[in-house]
Amino acid sequence: MSSQKPVIRNKRRNKIRLHHEGTNTLLVAGLGLAVIVAIMLYFVGLGWISYTVIGFFAAIYAVMVNFFRCPIRMFQGPTTKTVVAPADGHIVVIEEVEEPEYFHDRRKMVSIFMSLTNVHANWIPCEGTIVKVAHHDGNFMKAWLPKASTENERSTVVIRTPQGEEVLVRQVAGAMARRIVTYAEEGTECFIDEHMGFIKFGSRVDLYLPLNAEILVSMGQATVGDETIIAKLK
Repeated sequence: MSSQKPVIRNKRRNKIRLHHEGTNTLLVAGLGLAVIVAIMLYFVGLGWISYTVIGFFAAIYAVMVNFFRCPIRMFQGPTTKTVVAPADGHIVVIEEVEEPEYFHDRRKMVSIFMSLTNVHANWIPCEGTIVKVAHHDGNFMKAWLPKASTENERSTVVIRTPQGEEVLVRQVAGAMARRIVTYAEEGTECFIDEHMGFIKFGSRVDLYLPLNAEILVSMGQATVGDETIIAKLK
């Protein structure tokens, strides 16, 4: 299987600036901001009160715009046996655990927590073929809790690399993240640089790797989706 991405796919992705998952949210919020500005100017007029109120809501809107950004990223480097970060955030877990849903054995787990200030687009972490996609309803506990990985609402994607290794990536909802979107489809080829999905409003993404994978990140390290190398497969 070739690791080269078709040029047409890259051209299409390069046109994206804001993620389409945020279109309606940003439109409604923008209209709300415009109404607030109009009300303040009509009833209060120009002054420190109106400036403060308008500035506060404008700052919130700016955070939302940042949240729904869809950065143009192209991984620079060899992709064979490489696992890149599927999300922006910070490493909150690196440990060996039992994976109960798909592998039913011990795996190295690396978790990335995404705060409200992070971009929430998710990327494909490695090249291969998607062999499983499954969505599970669940709770909405705080995403950094260990049991959130198995008890919260979540979506599981399993990728089989050209070398026969399997990598599981799990999108996990959090206390505020009430919508997980997964674009991956079973039976299709996938490549680094492609978007895997999106999670709204704070969450985490877990990676389950073979025990012999070389982990290249450390606890607390900041990650950049589609750029930071998480591990090398053997």
